[in-house]
Parts: sequence; structure tokens; C-alpha cells
Amino acid sequence: MELLQSFISIVPERGCIWWPRNPSPRRDLPINFNHYATKKSVSESMLDVALFMSNATRLKAVLEQEPSSPYYTVLVTLLSISLLLQVVIGILLIITARMNLNEVSKQQWLNQLNNTTMVMVFITVIINIFITAFGVQKTEQPWPTPRSY
Repeated sequence: MELLQSFISIVPERGCIWWPRNPSPRRDLPINFNHYATKKSVSESMLDVALFMSNATRLKAVLEQEPSSPYYTVLVTLLSISLLLQVVIGILLIITARMNLNEVSKQQWLNQLNNTTMVMVFITVIINIFITAFGVQKTEQPWPTPRSY
């Protein structure tokens, strides 16, 4: 019964509903929004790096194709735009992570910066959907065929 009471308790002001308890001693501490924003920016940056690497690999595969391939120009253009946007997004995320969210004078600017970053992320996602739709296929064999001497 003690174990059950440590997890839940009766809350009379909520109509005697069983309400889960948070056993953490830090539960009453206020949320530090700087830590939250920094963690959010770092996780977005890691995803941005993964997508950047994927697009760089795709660009390499496209450039290895002949320029006469059906979607060569479209894919090179879309991949270049996507890579450029990702670099700008990464810079914006670094700036956002380094700013102090608790300073009231900077909150409006940080909000605009965050909104700009989110719009750019959305555009990057749309561009990458088109990149995936056009596809990157290698026309060469992965291993050269052996020649007889």
C-alpha cells in the first residue's frame, strides 16, 4: 500500500480523483527556459547535420551521373538550395542557442529568429520531398567488370 501511495494520492479539490505524483525532488523547481531552448536547438542541429550529410551524398551521386541525365539540373539545383538552407539554419540555431531567453529585451528578437528558422526548416523539408521524388539512381555498376588479359 505504501508503494501505491507513493505513486498516487487523493486530490480532494479535483473531486477525489487519483492523481499521479512526481517523486522527483526537483518537481517544484521552475523550468529553466534557457536549458530547454538550448536542448531544442542542439537536437535540431544534430538532425540538420544528418540531413546535410545525406544531401551531400546525394549531390555526389548526382554529379557522378552524366549531365544528360533526365533530372540532372533539377536535382543539382534542389540539392544545392537545400544544402545552402541547411547551413543558414545551422547558423541561426547556433545564434538562438547562445542567446539568453530570460532577458526580456531579447525575447521578441529570439521569437522572430525562431519563426524564421522554422519557416526555413519547412522549406527545406519541402525541397527534400522533391529531391526524393526525382530520385538519385546510379547508372554505373558499383564494381568494375574484370577484363581478361
